Amino acid sequence: MRINFYNTMLSEDNRTILVKERGVNYGIGKICSPDDTVRMMKELLYLDKLAEEHCYMAALNSTCKIIGIFLISKGTVSSSLLSAREVYMRALLAGAVMIVLCHNHPSGSAQPSGRDIETTAKIKEAGALLDIRLADHIIITDNEYYSFEENGLL
Repeated sequence: MRINFYNTMLSEDNRTILVKERGVNYGIGKICSPDDTVRMMKELLYLDKLAEEHCYMAALNSTCKIIGIFLISKGTVSSSLLSAREVYMRALLAGAVMIVLCHNHPSGSAQPSGRDIETTAKIKEAGALLDIRLADHIIITDNEYYSFEENGLL
């Protein structure tokens, strides 16, 4: 399956547009479980090895097929900004029905911070207004992960 990575740019008339950065062939084209998501994020983006927090979004159609992957933010060793506007602007441009957010914790602890929990709740609420479901938010470290869906926080 071909998975495309996108970025957003301003067009000549100052409108936000999607720009394909690259495409890769990958063994799966659907996200069926947190394990699938974590494996993909580690293999394609090395999310378990990055020294700063990075947040990515996988945009999905109604059958969980990956429409595209977006870098939402790159932060510091202990934080990364995550805005519902930035997330859903990309999801809408991609035509997503649902999304999965993933970010890493370089500290090695996959437990969500209070800010992670608050931000996830805001993003879920914004998605409900747009009819784009936040299917999961996964925190990845080098040897473990935390799924908000599996832990009943979505």
